[in-house]
Amino acid sequence: MDVGELLTYQPDRGAKRPREEDVSEESRVKQKTSSREPPRPAVLGEAESENKDSKEKILEKLMDQDEVDPEGELVDESTVKKMILTFEKRSYKNQELRIKFPDNPEKFMEAELDLNDIIQEMHVIATIPELYHLLVELNAVHSLLGLLSHDNTDILSLLQMDLLQELTDIDTLHESEEGAEVLIDALLEGQVVALLVQNMERLDETVKEEADGVHNTLAIVENMAEFRPGLCAEAAQQGLMQWLLKRIKAKMPFDANKLYCSEILAILLQNNDSTRELLGEMDGIDVLLQQLSVFKRHNPSTVEEQEMMENLFDGLCSCLMLPANRDRFLRGEGLQLMNLMLRSKKQSRTSALKVLDHSMIGPEGSDNCHKFVDILGLRTIFPLFMKTPKKMRKTGISDKEHEEHVCSILASMLRNLKGQQRSRLLSKFTENDCEKVKVCVHTRAHSFTPVLDTHTHTHAHDMVRRGEILDDSMEDEFYLRRLDAGLFVLQLICYIMVEISSAGIPQLQQRVHQILNLRGGSVKTVRHIMREYAESMGDGKNEEFRQSEQKRIMDLLENF
Repeated sequence: MDVGELLTYQPDRGAKRPREEDVSEESRVKQKTSSREPPRPAVLGEAESENKDSKEKILEKLMDQDEVDPEGELVDESTVKKMILTFEKRSYKNQELRIKFPDNPEKFMEAELDLNDIIQEMHVIATIPELYHLLVELNAVHSLLGLLSHDNTDILSLLQMDLLQELTDIDTLHESEEGAEVLIDALLEGQVVALLVQNMERLDETVKEEADGVHNTLAIVENMAEFRPGLCAEAAQQGLMQWLLKRIKAKMPFDANKLYCSEILAILLQNNDSTRELLGEMDGIDVLLQQLSVFKRHNPSTVEEQEMMENLFDGLCSCLMLPANRDRFLRGEGLQLMNLMLRSKKQSRTSALKVLDHSMIGPEGSDNCHKFVDILGLRTIFPLFMKTPKKMRKTGISDKEHEEHVCSILASMLRNLKGQQRSRLLSKFTENDCEKVKVCVHTRAHSFTPVLDTHTHTHAHDMVRRGEILDDSMEDEFYLRRLDAGLFVLQLICYIMVEISSAGIPQLQQRVHQILNLRGGSVKTVRHIMREYAESMGDGKNEEFRQSEQKRIMDLLENF
């Protein structure tokens, strides 16, 4: 790169998530450039040699400078201030002329082009996040947000979103935490999300430039949410949740923006009860179920569409962490849809199994457990318990994940079912000479015990032999490692064994103990695993439930 190219260099200002059209255009430009014949090297005389020396000195000087604007001037605090003041003057002039001559575009067109030019120049500020405070101190953030509602959506509004997207780029924000905090605070104070949503509502996505504007807007939201996760609730309340649901269910061909909407929705719902409640109140559970219903008979046609499907499933799982949404899921016939997906053997059944697990867990899942038995769900779940389907492995789910979801569903039903539905569940374990008990005790339990022995205790035992002290935090870490290595699934299997043995059916109790003895297991081992499970049980935001559940498990162990 020669001096001229270096001085005119501008950073790439593409959207955070590249669109297909941009990638193809870039590749065409590269092809055209590569086909050109390279310039022939010139023979250097004395004049050329002196010129080369001066160029090298200039380059060395430029290497020592922090930032250079497109016109070759050093970009420092003074330069940024001048740029912002120029922007303010041109913005005010454009606004004044539009008010004075509303029906005569020729009068304000020149001012609009000048404003466009200064916005383009301001992109250099995105390379100096430590000077973001100047945007706030000189009131530029307020003016920038004001342009989002500018009448000229073709130029100024879209340019403004492009600038905001670059200013909030997550890598840039992390370069200067202090500058980023000041900028984000000012944007939130100016109700940036509400303004962005209002602007997206007036954009026509059939026009490529305006579709890119929507894409950049979603990137701004993603950047801010990643830098400050706590703003998700505020963003959802400012109309973003409603717009996302509307866009997801719109009857439009699948595109990059729909994929991005599903991703932003999943981010908003992650670890946030207020956004989950808001989605439920907006009938968002029905919207998610309607969009997912397409995949009960058809697999996603592309990798991008599969990613969108997984985002919607993740969002649904997050929503089901809220008890009120369990009822909405039940009324919306979500159980029936998940059951059909499991039976259809399409790619969606892996995630459908995960959704079923989330809908039944805990005391809030009691109604869903009873309904699942009523819709003949036992015929669906037990074949998956007996054997992990090969096609399910091809979707990327591991055997351990599959076992965890299936065993968790059975454990939830044993915990929550009563009356006739519980009797129907227990009778399944007695079929064919208790073959399901054999699978539970032998195949399942023994497949995870070696994993625990080889992956969890070695490091802890080495530390004990060396005389090192294990503090509480280290013990917690080792326990989490054991859970990840398969202890959690083993706990669920032991819980199922204890439940069916204490159900008052002699045939089941005898069969469990018989298979345990044959396979070298012991009642003592099962009791030890279950005591550890009960002691480490979380409260699930309900301390009373935790205590009652611990007591119930201990009572079951006395009869085991």
